Amino acid sequence: MSRFLAPAADLLRRIDDTQSDALAKASGLCAEAIGAGGLVHVFGTGHSRIPVEELFPRYGSYPGFNPIVELSMTFHTEVVGANGQRQAMYIERVEGLAEQILANFELGPPDAMLVFSASGVTAVPIEMARGAQRRGLATIVVTSVEQSRAGAAQHSSGTRLLDHADVLIDLCTPAGDAMVPVDGLPTPVAPGSTIAAVGIANEIKAQTAVLLAERGALPPVLTSAALVGQEEASRLFDAAYAEHARRLARALRGAAAPEKTLEEGRPIA
Repeated sequence: MSRFLAPAADLLRRIDDTQSDALAKASGLCAEAIGAGGLVHVFGTGHSRIPVEELFPRYGSYPGFNPIVELSMTFHTEVVGANGQRQAMYIERVEGLAEQILANFELGPPDAMLVFSASGVTAVPIEMARGAQRRGLATIVVTSVEQSRAGAAQHSSGTRLLDHADVLIDLCTPAGDAMVPVDGLPTPVAPGSTIAAVGIANEIKAQTAVLLAERGALPPVLTSAALVGQEEASRLFDAAYAEHARRLARALRGAAAPEKTLEEGRPIA
Protein backbone atom coordinates (compact mmCIF):
# COMPACT_ATOMS: atom_id res chain seq x y z
CA MET A 1 0.00 0.00 0.00
CA SER A 2 1.39 3.40 -0.97
CA ARG A 3 2.09 5.88 1.79
CA PHE A 4 2.92 9.05 -0.14
CA LEU A 5 1.60 8.46 -3.66
CA ALA A 6 -2.07 8.34 -2.64
CA PRO A 7 -2.06 11.64 -0.70
CA ALA A 8 0.11 13.18 -3.42
CA ALA A 9 -2.46 12.22 -6.05
CA ASP A 10 -5.21 13.66 -3.84
CA LEU A 11 -3.20 16.86 -3.53
CA LEU A 12 -2.89 17.26 -7.30
CA ARG A 13 -6.62 16.61 -7.72
CA ARG A 14 -7.37 19.24 -5.07
CA ILE A 15 -5.24 21.78 -6.95
CA ASP A 16 -7.06 20.92 -10.19
CA ASP A 17 -10.45 21.27 -8.50
CA THR A 18 -9.81 24.53 -6.64
CA GLN A 19 -7.09 26.45 -8.52
CA SER A 20 -8.19 26.14 -12.15
CA ASP A 21 -9.33 29.77 -12.44
CA ALA A 22 -6.11 31.10 -10.92
CA LEU A 23 -4.03 28.83 -13.17
CA ALA A 24 -5.87 30.08 -16.24
CA LYS A 25 -5.34 33.72 -15.21
CA ALA A 26 -1.66 33.10 -14.51
CA SER A 27 -1.19 31.35 -17.85
CA GLY A 28 -2.91 34.22 -19.61
CA LEU A 29 -0.51 36.71 -18.04
CA CYS A 30 2.46 34.53 -19.02
CA ALA A 31 1.23 34.25 -22.59
CA GLU A 32 0.77 38.03 -22.79
CA ALA A 33 4.32 38.65 -21.57
CA ILE A 34 6.00 36.02 -23.75
CA GLY A 35 3.84 36.76 -26.79
CA ALA A 36 4.86 40.43 -26.59
CA GLY A 37 8.55 39.47 -26.69
CA GLY A 38 9.05 39.77 -22.96
CA LEU A 39 9.90 37.44 -20.10
CA VAL A 40 8.22 35.85 -17.14
CA HIS A 41 10.87 36.11 -14.42
CA VAL A 42 10.59 33.14 -12.06
CA PHE A 43 12.02 33.17 -8.54
CA GLY A 44 12.23 30.82 -5.58
CA THR A 45 14.51 30.13 -2.63
CA GLY A 46 15.24 26.87 -0.81
CA HIS A 47 13.40 23.92 -2.28
CA SER A 48 11.20 26.36 -4.18
CA ARG A 49 14.05 26.58 -6.69
CA ILE A 50 12.82 23.25 -8.08
CA PRO A 51 9.69 24.54 -9.89
CA VAL A 52 11.74 27.51 -11.11
CA GLU A 53 14.16 25.18 -12.88
CA GLU A 54 11.25 23.06 -14.10
CA LEU A 55 9.96 25.92 -16.23
CA PHE A 56 13.16 26.48 -18.23
CA PRO A 57 15.41 24.97 -19.43
CA ARG A 58 13.92 21.47 -19.56
CA TYR A 59 12.90 19.19 -22.38
CA GLY A 60 9.37 20.21 -23.22
CA SER A 61 10.02 23.83 -22.23
CA TYR A 62 10.59 26.98 -24.25
CA PRO A 63 12.11 30.46 -23.91
CA GLY A 64 10.11 33.17 -22.21
CA PHE A 65 10.50 31.95 -18.63
CA ASN A 66 13.61 33.43 -17.02
CA PRO A 67 14.79 31.42 -13.98
CA ILE A 68 16.26 33.55 -11.20
CA VAL A 69 17.87 31.31 -8.57
CA GLU A 70 20.44 32.58 -6.10
CA LEU A 71 22.97 29.88 -5.24
CA SER A 72 23.45 31.22 -1.71
CA MET A 73 19.81 30.38 -0.90
CA THR A 74 19.41 27.16 -2.84
CA PHE A 75 22.63 25.13 -2.52
CA HIS A 76 21.47 22.24 -0.35
CA THR A 77 24.05 19.51 -0.84
CA GLU A 78 26.36 21.02 1.80
CA VAL A 79 24.10 20.55 4.81
CA VAL A 80 26.57 21.76 7.44
CA GLY A 81 29.85 23.62 7.26
CA ALA A 82 30.67 26.08 4.50
CA ASN A 83 27.61 26.84 2.34
CA GLY A 84 25.45 24.99 4.87
CA GLN A 85 21.75 25.17 5.54
CA ARG A 86 22.06 27.52 8.51
CA GLN A 87 23.48 30.18 6.21
CA ALA A 88 20.97 29.60 3.42
CA MET A 89 18.01 29.82 5.79
CA TYR A 90 19.43 32.98 7.33
CA ILE A 91 20.10 34.68 4.00
CA GLU A 92 16.55 34.20 2.68
CA ARG A 93 15.29 36.18 5.69
CA VAL A 94 17.52 39.21 5.05
CA GLU A 95 15.45 42.25 4.17
CA GLY A 96 16.86 44.38 1.35
CA LEU A 97 18.56 41.50 -0.48
CA ALA A 98 15.78 41.20 -3.06
CA GLU A 99 16.40 44.76 -4.24
CA GLN A 100 20.03 43.89 -4.86
CA ILE A 101 18.90 40.95 -7.01
CA LEU A 102 16.37 43.07 -8.89
CA ALA A 103 19.01 45.76 -9.46
CA ASN A 104 20.60 43.47 -12.05
CA PHE A 105 17.58 43.92 -14.31
CA GLU A 106 15.69 46.64 -16.17
CA LEU A 107 12.21 45.40 -15.38
CA GLY A 108 8.93 46.68 -16.71
CA PRO A 109 5.97 45.69 -18.86
CA PRO A 110 5.39 43.52 -20.80
CA ASP A 111 7.37 41.30 -18.41
CA ALA A 112 5.72 39.42 -15.53
CA MET A 113 6.99 37.89 -12.29
CA LEU A 114 6.24 34.43 -10.88
CA VAL A 115 7.34 33.76 -7.28
CA PHE A 116 7.29 30.34 -5.59
CA SER A 117 7.49 29.98 -1.81
CA ALA A 118 5.92 27.16 0.18
CA SER A 119 5.88 29.13 3.43
CA GLY A 120 5.34 32.58 1.96
CA VAL A 121 6.78 34.36 5.00
CA THR A 122 10.52 34.84 4.32
CA ALA A 123 11.80 38.25 3.33
CA VAL A 124 13.43 37.66 -0.03
CA PRO A 125 10.44 36.14 -1.88
CA ILE A 126 8.12 38.76 -0.35
CA GLU A 127 10.36 41.60 -1.48
CA MET A 128 10.84 40.08 -4.94
CA ALA A 129 7.07 40.23 -5.40
CA ARG A 130 6.81 43.74 -3.95
CA GLY A 131 9.67 44.96 -6.11
CA ALA A 132 8.13 43.47 -9.23
CA GLN A 133 4.80 45.15 -8.53
CA ARG A 134 6.48 48.51 -7.97
CA ARG A 135 8.06 48.13 -11.41
CA GLY A 136 4.69 47.49 -13.01
CA LEU A 137 5.01 43.73 -13.54
CA ALA A 138 1.98 41.50 -13.22
CA THR A 139 2.93 39.29 -10.28
CA ILE A 140 1.89 35.67 -9.79
CA VAL A 141 2.43 34.05 -6.40
CA VAL A 142 2.45 30.30 -5.70
CA THR A 143 2.37 29.50 -1.99
CA SER A 144 0.61 27.40 0.63
CA VAL A 145 -2.15 29.59 2.04
CA GLU A 146 -2.62 27.35 5.08
CA GLN A 147 1.10 27.24 5.84
CA SER A 148 1.50 30.97 5.33
CA ARG A 149 -1.30 31.81 7.74
CA ALA A 150 -0.33 29.22 10.34
CA GLY A 151 2.12 31.47 12.15
CA ALA A 152 2.99 35.10 12.68
CA ALA A 153 4.28 37.18 9.78
CA GLN A 154 8.08 37.46 9.84
CA HIS A 155 8.62 40.47 7.57
CA SER A 156 8.90 43.88 9.21
CA SER A 157 5.97 45.10 7.07
CA GLY A 158 3.72 42.52 8.71
CA THR A 159 2.82 41.13 5.30
CA ARG A 160 3.13 37.71 3.69
CA LEU A 161 3.91 36.80 0.12
CA LEU A 162 0.23 36.19 -0.62
CA ASP A 163 -0.44 39.87 0.18
CA HIS A 164 1.56 40.89 -2.89
CA ALA A 165 -0.09 38.80 -5.59
CA ASP A 166 -2.02 39.93 -8.65
CA VAL A 167 -2.80 36.24 -9.09
CA LEU A 168 -2.55 33.85 -6.12
CA ILE A 169 -2.21 30.09 -6.64
CA ASP A 170 -2.54 27.91 -3.55
CA LEU A 171 -0.28 24.87 -3.26
CA CYS A 172 -3.08 23.34 -1.14
CA THR A 173 -0.51 21.76 1.19
CA PRO A 174 -1.06 21.62 4.95
CA ALA A 175 0.69 23.66 7.60
CA GLY A 176 4.06 22.03 8.11
CA ASP A 177 4.00 20.62 4.55
CA ALA A 178 4.49 16.94 5.49
CA MET A 179 1.53 14.70 4.69
CA VAL A 180 2.17 11.14 5.89
CA PRO A 181 1.56 10.17 9.53
CA VAL A 182 3.72 7.41 10.99
CA ASP A 183 2.62 5.31 13.95
CA GLY A 184 4.60 6.20 17.04
CA LEU A 185 5.96 9.40 15.49
CA PRO A 186 4.50 12.70 16.75
CA THR A 187 4.96 14.49 13.44
CA PRO A 188 4.28 13.50 9.81
CA VAL A 189 6.88 12.93 7.07
CA ALA A 190 7.04 13.38 3.29
CA PRO A 191 6.26 16.99 2.29
CA GLY A 192 3.87 17.74 -0.55
CA SER A 193 4.90 21.23 -1.65
CA THR A 194 7.48 20.11 -4.22
CA ILE A 195 5.16 17.86 -6.19
CA ALA A 196 2.44 20.51 -5.94
CA ALA A 197 4.73 23.29 -7.13
CA VAL A 198 6.15 21.25 -10.00
CA GLY A 199 2.64 20.27 -11.04
CA ILE A 200 1.57 23.91 -11.02
CA ALA A 201 4.69 24.95 -12.96
CA ASN A 202 3.99 22.42 -15.69
CA GLU A 203 0.30 23.31 -15.83
CA ILE A 204 1.21 26.95 -16.38
CA LYS A 205 3.81 25.91 -18.95
CA ALA A 206 1.30 23.76 -20.83
CA GLN A 207 -1.57 26.27 -20.76
CA THR A 208 0.74 29.08 -21.79
CA ALA A 209 2.06 26.99 -24.69
CA VAL A 210 -1.49 26.41 -25.95
CA LEU A 211 -2.25 30.14 -25.84
CA LEU A 212 1.00 31.04 -27.60
CA ALA A 213 0.52 28.36 -30.26
CA GLU A 214 -2.95 29.72 -31.00
CA ARG A 215 -1.32 33.10 -31.70
CA GLY A 216 1.52 31.61 -33.70
CA ALA A 217 3.91 32.99 -31.09
CA LEU A 218 5.31 29.87 -29.39
CA PRO A 219 9.14 30.01 -29.20
CA PRO A 220 11.21 26.92 -30.08
CA VAL A 221 10.56 24.02 -27.72
CA LEU A 222 13.50 22.09 -26.29
CA THR A 223 12.91 18.55 -27.56
CA SER A 224 14.74 15.29 -26.97
CA ALA A 225 16.56 13.58 -29.81
CA ALA A 226 14.54 10.49 -28.88
CA LEU A 227 11.54 12.25 -30.44
CA VAL A 228 12.96 14.25 -33.35
CA GLY A 229 16.46 12.93 -34.00
CA GLN A 230 19.77 14.48 -33.03
CA GLU A 231 19.97 17.02 -35.86
CA GLU A 232 16.56 18.54 -35.16
CA ALA A 233 17.09 18.38 -31.40
CA SER A 234 20.35 20.31 -31.79
CA ARG A 235 18.68 22.89 -34.03
CA LEU A 236 15.89 23.43 -31.50
CA PHE A 237 18.42 23.60 -28.66
CA ASP A 238 20.43 26.33 -30.42
CA ALA A 239 17.32 28.24 -31.45
CA ALA A 240 15.81 28.13 -27.97
CA TYR A 241 19.00 29.26 -26.25
CA ALA A 242 19.53 32.04 -28.77
CA GLU A 243 15.98 33.25 -28.22
CA HIS A 244 16.42 33.17 -24.44
CA ALA A 245 19.66 35.15 -24.75
CA ARG A 246 17.97 37.72 -27.00
CA ARG A 247 15.14 38.29 -24.55
CA LEU A 248 17.39 38.33 -21.50
CA ALA A 249 19.76 40.87 -23.08
CA ARG A 250 16.89 43.34 -23.13
CA ALA A 251 16.17 42.76 -19.45
CA LEU A 252 19.72 42.76 -18.03
CA ARG A 253 20.82 46.15 -16.78
CA GLY A 254 23.65 47.46 -18.94
CA ALA A 255 23.44 44.60 -21.45
CA ALA A 256 21.39 46.36 -24.12
CA ALA A 257 23.23 47.75 -27.14
CA PRO A 258 24.23 51.36 -26.45
CA GLU A 259 22.26 54.02 -28.27
CA LYS A 260 25.08 56.56 -28.02
CA THR A 261 28.59 56.57 -29.41
CA LEU A 262 31.68 57.88 -27.67
CA GLU A 263 33.78 60.85 -28.69
CA GLU A 264 36.76 61.70 -26.57
CA GLY A 265 35.35 59.56 -23.79
CA ARG A 266 32.03 61.43 -23.67
CA PRO A 267 28.65 60.20 -24.86
CA ILE A 268 27.18 61.96 -27.88
CA ALA A 269 23.46 62.78 -27.59
